[in-house]
Amino acid sequence: MGTYLRILIIEDSKDDAHLILREIQRGGYEVESERVETAEAMQAALTRQSWDLILCDFSLPRFSAPNALDLLKKSGHDLPFIIVSGTIGEESAVNALKAGAHDFIIKGNFPRLLPAIQRELKEAQIRRERRERERELEAIALTSSTLRTAKTLNEMLSRLLDEALMLVEAEAGSIWLYEPTSNTIELKIQRGWNEEYLGSSFQPSEGITGLAAQFGKAIVAHEFCSDAQIPEEIRQQIPKGIGGVCVPLHTEESIVGVMFVNVTLPRELTTGEIRILNALAEIGGNAIHRMYLHEQTVKQLERLAALRSIDLAISNILDLQVTLKMLINEVLRQLHVDAASVLLIQAGSGKLEYVAGQGFYTRNIESSNLRIGEGTAGRAALGRRIVEVPDLDNFNGVFTRAQLLADEHFISYYAVPLLTKGEVKGVLEVFNRSRLNPNREWLNFLETLGGQTAIAVENSMLFQGLQRSNFELAMAYDATIEGWSRALDLRDRETEGHTQRVTDMTLKLARKIGLRNERLVSIRRGALLHDIGKMGVPDYILHKPEELTEEEQQIMRQHPQLAYNMLEPIAYLRDSLDIPYCHHEKWDGTGYPRGLSGTQIPLEARLFTIVDVWDAITTDRPYRKGWPRKKALDYIREESGKHFDPQLVEIFLQEIGLSRI
Repeated sequence: MGTYLRILIIEDSKDDAHLILREIQRGGYEVESERVETAEAMQAALTRQSWDLILCDFSLPRFSAPNALDLLKKSGHDLPFIIVSGTIGEESAVNALKAGAHDFIIKGNFPRLLPAIQRELKEAQIRRERRERERELEAIALTSSTLRTAKTLNEMLSRLLDEALMLVEAEAGSIWLYEPTSNTIELKIQRGWNEEYLGSSFQPSEGITGLAAQFGKAIVAHEFCSDAQIPEEIRQQIPKGIGGVCVPLHTEESIVGVMFVNVTLPRELTTGEIRILNALAEIGGNAIHRMYLHEQTVKQLERLAALRSIDLAISNILDLQVTLKMLINEVLRQLHVDAASVLLIQAGSGKLEYVAGQGFYTRNIESSNLRIGEGTAGRAALGRRIVEVPDLDNFNGVFTRAQLLADEHFISYYAVPLLTKGEVKGVLEVFNRSRLNPNREWLNFLETLGGQTAIAVENSMLFQGLQRSNFELAMAYDATIEGWSRALDLRDRETEGHTQRVTDMTLKLARKIGLRNERLVSIRRGALLHDIGKMGVPDYILHKPEELTEEEQQIMRQHPQLAYNMLEPIAYLRDSLDIPYCHHEKWDGTGYPRGLSGTQIPLEARLFTIVDVWDAITTDRPYRKGWPRKKALDYIREESGKHFDPQLVEIFLQEIGLSRI
């Protein structure tokens, strides 16, 4: 069987049309054709079905090739248009070609017909593929730009799904994300027929969702409700006549979820549309991963700031009630629970009694008075371990304050013993009016807050005992910051080790010029966090081996502002902002983000900038070798008074010469 070809013939002679078709069939084509003679008939044929080729006589009694060309252009179809005529003159033929005809053949000159058809079909295919590629690139650029401005994960998912549906002109779809804490794939956002299933989940190995996630490739289904790849119980919930594709959302290392795009039969997604969806899925997967990292970083920063605030309250506020009130506020805010209370062991009675709480509808909690080992709070104190009751309705034990549950409508409950110096001081309780499914990080932070509460209680009894805790906590802050800096180096594999080197050298020079104590602490933190703003730079830009485009450079230049936006809300890091915010400013005012010049640039940033550039140009990168020492020194001298502070350059060069770094 030959190649299938659909031909629209604009011809008033049946015999001529027959001869043309017979010649084409002799060339090995299986032909489906329709002959029309008028503009109305041509319009109807173009609307009724798709065609591969148009063959047109130049002049018809009520129609002509120029008229047909004009109608074809207005229709929006890109089809090979070949004039086959016995009456066309040279001037008319040239004008027709200028108007958009692809070729003209004199009737009876059949040896030219088949080569012309084959050539134009190939050219049309090339044009279609080029348009598809252009469409893909436009879709990728638009989606990448759209996702980059999203401020939350839900906003990003909504934009990604809407862009995908718009590009393939579909009305229904959904995005499912992998939740490692529960080892499930959960429905996060949807459009169309399945909106009532929000919150559903599957095991990673189940159905078409699991297949796409497991094998990392798009899975196409003609009709979901009859597809054997989908579990029977799920198929029964899906309306008939809906098919589509399930595309994995992925990074280079892992699958983060899947995206469904649904269409109504008889329509099916084309290969080009699936290719576009795959491209969007890769962009979306990386964007989701970056958002996860960003949200995780923000969460860690917020929790670190909360611990810092608690620590300051413990150190400076002797009133236990004030400290506990602030601490409980942080419990509610950081753990996203509805209520919390603190029960302390009273010296006289040895019982757990209520001393502070927030988030309750009634005052029933204030009458809490439990023996050690009694109820859930008492068991936490006796066992010196956290007690978890994620679903109070199905709790097998005895909750002694049943009336409290009834009045407050609590569903989940957790109790943490307050331990300090090996002694139980009381219990921190958290309550929620919906079921909690906490991960290990959440539980660890709950225990950390329990530890802080215990310290606050101990502080009210023995204030002097907190000095060691303050020192250890400060070390934890700095250790956390070092961890972030290492994580940033690992993300940007080309600059691994860069952060620690520039930090050490900057501190050395800072001591050389006489900076001391707290200023050195701020310099160290600022140097370690100098590139934290790159968390907001897409991977395809950060890891791009070639020179960045102007648009990509503009995105990269946003990282000092992103660093400022991320760190400025954290009170204890504000003194360390100068380096992350200003290390790309230049002495002559041509730097960014604010175009500061001279001594407008903070001293710490001026000092760090020299060190940063030195390390960058003397260190090997995948795309170039590090500069020789002499070349690098000459460059630093050349940029004195332009990029760098001239006085600091002299100090730097002196130190470099002495130490032979």
